[in-house]
Amino acid sequence: MSLNIDGKLCKAKEGESLLNIARANGIFIPAICYLTRCSPTLACRLCLVEADGKQVYACNAKAKEGMDVKTTTENIAKERRAIMEVYDVNHPLQCGVCDQSGECELQNYSLYMKVDSQSYSIKDVPRPAQHWGVMNYDPGLCIVCEKCVTVCKDMIGSNALSTVKRGSDAIEKTFKESMPKDAYSMWNKLNKSLIGFEEDACTDCGECISVCPVGALVSNDFQYKSNAWELTRVPASNPHSSDCALMYYEKKHESVEKHSTQKIYRVTNDHHYISLNGAARFAYDFENKVESKDEKEFDLAIDAFKKANSIKFNSFITNEEALILQKLKEKFGLKLVNDDAFLYQRFLKEFSNIAGKSLYSATLKDVHESNFVISVGSFLKHDLPNARYALNNSVILNKGSALYFHPLEDTTIQKVGKKGKTTEFIFHKPLKEEAILYFILDLFANEELPENIKEYLQSLKEKRVKTVVENIKEQVVEKVIDEDSGEEKEVKKMVTKKQEKEVEYIYSKLLDEIGKDETFYELIDSMLLKKDKFSLIIGEDLITHPNWKNLAKLTALIEKYTQFDVVIIPTKTNTLGVSLICDLDEKAEGFTIGYNEKADYQLSALGDGNLDVPSLNQQEGTFVNIDKKVVPTNAALPYNGYILNDIANELLDEKQEFTIDYTEYLPTTKGFKNIKFDNLTNYFSNDRKENRGYELDNLDVEQLSQLSAISQTKEFASNEDDFITIYRANPINIFNEFVAISHEFKDKAKTGLYLSKSLCDELQLVENSTVLVTSKAKTIDLNVYIDKQLDGKIAYISTFDKSIETKELFESYRFSKAKIVKA
Repeated sequence: MSLNIDGKLCKAKEGESLLNIARANGIFIPAICYLTRCSPTLACRLCLVEADGKQVYACNAKAKEGMDVKTTTENIAKERRAIMEVYDVNHPLQCGVCDQSGECELQNYSLYMKVDSQSYSIKDVPRPAQHWGVMNYDPGLCIVCEKCVTVCKDMIGSNALSTVKRGSDAIEKTFKESMPKDAYSMWNKLNKSLIGFEEDACTDCGECISVCPVGALVSNDFQYKSNAWELTRVPASNPHSSDCALMYYEKKHESVEKHSTQKIYRVTNDHHYISLNGAARFAYDFENKVESKDEKEFDLAIDAFKKANSIKFNSFITNEEALILQKLKEKFGLKLVNDDAFLYQRFLKEFSNIAGKSLYSATLKDVHESNFVISVGSFLKHDLPNARYALNNSVILNKGSALYFHPLEDTTIQKVGKKGKTTEFIFHKPLKEEAILYFILDLFANEELPENIKEYLQSLKEKRVKTVVENIKEQVVEKVIDEDSGEEKEVKKMVTKKQEKEVEYIYSKLLDEIGKDETFYELIDSMLLKKDKFSLIIGEDLITHPNWKNLAKLTALIEKYTQFDVVIIPTKTNTLGVSLICDLDEKAEGFTIGYNEKADYQLSALGDGNLDVPSLNQQEGTFVNIDKKVVPTNAALPYNGYILNDIANELLDEKQEFTIDYTEYLPTTKGFKNIKFDNLTNYFSNDRKENRGYELDNLDVEQLSQLSAISQTKEFASNEDDFITIYRANPINIFNEFVAISHEFKDKAKTGLYLSKSLCDELQLVENSTVLVTSKAKTIDLNVYIDKQLDGKIAYISTFDKSIETKELFESYRFSKAKIVKA
C-alpha cells in the first residue's frame, strides 16, 4: 500500500506502524519508549502525529491506503515540548559524569526541542540506587519509559522487570487544567512509578542496559569507566554462540600511562534489530596477551605438524582457519577431529539426503515472524538464547502459539505466553524425540507423505470408546432450621447430578510416548486457530541421539511434507561453517595436535598450550551463523604472536599474507561465494534490512536414502535408587572456557553438578558440597550448585572446562544415568 508522510510518498506493508514506515523512509518522528521488534507501550507519547486530520500515536497506529500523515503540527509541538519538560523535572544534572552522556536520548531530545526553561515542578522523594546482578539501577535517572520492561517481556522472555509503585507527592491539580493532556498523563504515571526487579528470573543478558535511553541502567563493569565519545566501535560477530549476532567492541587506551595499550571497555548492539546474550555482551576480555613471537617454540610447532597423525579442534574458530586445517589434512593425510561439528555434519548430511537440499530452510528471523513454533531437543535458554528470544517474540508479538518439548523443566521458558492457551511445555522422558517427530508428522503432514510412514502412523492409532462423566448442576430448595431463631426457612442449593455418555475418539500410542493423553489433540487444535506461518526448532539432543540417523530423516520429512520451516541449531559458534568446510573424522589417532583442545602438542588462545595463538577478539575472519549467513568479524585488539596462517605458510605450497585472504577461497561446492573479506558488509539499515555478509547457496542434493525402516529406541532407564538422570549442558551464558576467564563470569563459571532446589533436598545434598558422580565407568569429584531456574528431577553437568573430563560421563547422547555419592 501507499501513504503520504510529510508530502513524501511511502510504500508500506499491511499492519505496519506509521513510526516504522517513517524510519524506513528517513523521516524523523521522536520516540523514546518504542522498540522496533516489540509491542508499543505508549509510555512517552512523543510520537504523536496527525493522520487524516486525527492525532494518533505513530508507534501504535497502523498504515492505511492513501493515508495522509503530518509528523508535526502546532498542537503536537506543544505536547512534545511539555513532555520533554516533564521528563526533565527533578532529573539530576549530572551529565558530566553520567555514563549515558553523549548518547543519551533525553539529552538529545531536550536539545532538539530547545527545552531552555521549566514550567513544571514537584517535590522530589528519595530514590536510592540499587545493584541488580550484572547491572546497577539508578531510579533518580529513570524516566520510566518502560523500554527495559518491554524488551524483557516481548523479546527476552524472562519477565524479570516490571513497573512498580513508589511513594510521591501528588501533582498539583492546577497542572491538569493548564498543561497539555498527554504530558499530564505521562507525568502522572512517571511520578508514581519505578522499575522493579526479580533476581531469580533474570538471565544476565543485559539487553535492558542496551535499550535504556538514559543512565538509569548501566552495567557494573562499565559504570564510571569511560565517556562514550572516547570509545572506538569495532563491528564484530558474537564469538560465543551460533547466532553470531552483530555487536560492537568499544575500545580505547587502557590508561594515561598505558596510552598505547588498547582495552575493550564494553560491547554494544543495535537493539532495534538484534539482541545479544550475556556472553556476547559481557565476556569480551578473553584476549591472549602475547607481546612477541616465540621463534623457538614456532619451530617446534612446525616439527609437531610434520610428524602429526591428527589435529583436534573445536568450533570456536573462523571459516578461514577451518579451511587452513582442511588444506593441511589434504596435504599430509591427517585425521581432522572436531566432536560437535562431526555429529552435526553427519546429521545434516542425512537430512539433506531426504530433503534434497544441502541446508535447512528456516532462519531465526523466520521463527520471529512465525505464529506457530515447535522446539524439540534443545535446552533453549542455555543452548542458544537467541532462539529462545525468537520463540518468545513469535508468541508475544504475533499472537502465536508454541510447543516446547524437552526433559529439563526450565522455569524461565515457562513464562512464555499463557500456559495451556498459547504455549504448552511437554517435559518428557529422554529418548522420546523420535516419537515427538512422528507425532508432528502425524498431525501436520500432507497427503504426499510416503506410504510406509503413513502406514506406520496408522498402525499406532486405534479407535476407542470412552465414558465421559459430565457434571450437570441443578438448583433445589431445602428446608433448614435457623440456628439463631429456631424457625424453619427455605434455602436454595446447587446440587450436582452425574450424566454418563459414550464418545468415540482416536487414540495414538505416540501420546503415551510423550506423556500426554487425547486431550492434547484438542489443545493443539485450539492453538492452531488463525495460524499460517510455522517453524520447527531442532536442537542438539537429536543430533547426539543414538538414533540420530532416523531423526535426521524424520526432520527432513517434516521439512518436505508439512508447513513447517526447519532450523537445526548449530551447537557451537561456527559448527555449521566447520561442518561444511572440513572432511571430519570420528576419532584421533597417533600423535595429535590440539587447536584449543587437549592433545600431545597444543596451540592455545588461552595461554595454556605449547604455542600461543590469538583469541577470536583478536582475529579477522568469518563465521557461518544459524541463519546460514557468512558473517564477518573484526579484530578489536592486537596480537603480536604467531597465528595459524604463519604455520600454513611454512607447510603449504600456497602462501597468503593474511588469514582473511582465504575468505574468497571458501568452497563454492558447499554454498560459499568467491567474495573477498573486505567486500563483506556488517550493519543494519533503517528499513530493518540486515546487510551482513551473504547467505550460503542452498544447493540441490540428490536423494540418496529412504526412510524404509522404523527405528525403535530403547527406553531410557527410569530413576533407580542412588541413580539420577544427568544432562550435558553448561550454566547459562558460560558457553566455553573463553567466557569462563572473562572478568564478569570468572566467579560464576563453576564446573559442577547443577540441580533444582527440590532435587537437591530429595538427595539430601547441600549447595557447594562435593559429590562423587559416577557414569560410564568414570568417576569425578564435582561441587553441587542449585539452579534457581530449574525444576524437576534431572540435573545437568557443565563441560566448558576442557581440563575437567566431565564429557566422559556421557556417550554421544546428552543424557546419561549417574550414581551420586556424597564425598
